[in-house]
Amino acid sequence: MHKDLRPYWLKKAYLRYRRWHTDYFLRPRCSYLGPWHTVMKPWYVHISGANIHIGRCFTAIGEPMHRVEIGVWGREEGQGRIHIGDCVLMSPGSRISASDEIVLGDGVMLANGAYVTDSDWHTLHDRTARAAQATPVHIGDNVWLGDHATVLKGVTIGANSVVAAQAVVTRDVPANVVVAGNPARVVKELDPEQGFTTRMDLFTDPAGAAAFFDAIDREVLQDNSLLRWLWSLLYPASAASGRLQ
Repeated sequence: MHKDLRPYWLKKAYLRYRRWHTDYFLRPRCSYLGPWHTVMKPWYVHISGANIHIGRCFTAIGEPMHRVEIGVWGREEGQGRIHIGDCVLMSPGSRISASDEIVLGDGVMLANGAYVTDSDWHTLHDRTARAAQATPVHIGDNVWLGDHATVLKGVTIGANSVVAAQAVVTRDVPANVVVAGNPARVVKELDPEQGFTTRMDLFTDPAGAAAFFDAIDREVLQDNSLLRWLWSLLYPASAASGRLQ
């Protein structure tokens, strides 16, 4: 694993800039963006459209070739909505596209490339118009959408369920199951009596968690110097070989 050679103060400055970028550029695009967000590389996160509500402790991971996208394209100006609950994770390349309504519960996780949409956007015989009937999507608490999973129009997914990698969900999914395939079908049942550890548990005390990780950064990075970090940028082979130790 590549060692972080930044001085502690430099990483803190970067994190402050990242938060400022999110609050300055992304927050105005939301009807609400909750506190304690963690948006990694927010310049690769795109939010557009009306009525986008994002709860507390939201995590999004943008990458240059795998942007995170959240968009509402309502039928008329000001129409359509996306409601994202607390402690939701959106991994690189994940997308949410709403015509009328998409609701994600608390603790939902979208893996790399997962896609959620409530519309086909064009009808079979009229490729210039979407269907007249709204087909909202509701995803329950603690649902996990696997790598490149797709959730299509009119679907409701029950709490705690898992959608396997590359599965295509075209019909409702009950709670506490695993679905896989195209179209997705139940392949396993989960035992709710065993309980679930969720992202909601991870963020029960966001201030305490932030302080904990800050203390780790301070300890791990305290001996790093600016010169050492700059040298690693100019001569990455030296850093990889450990000659900078």
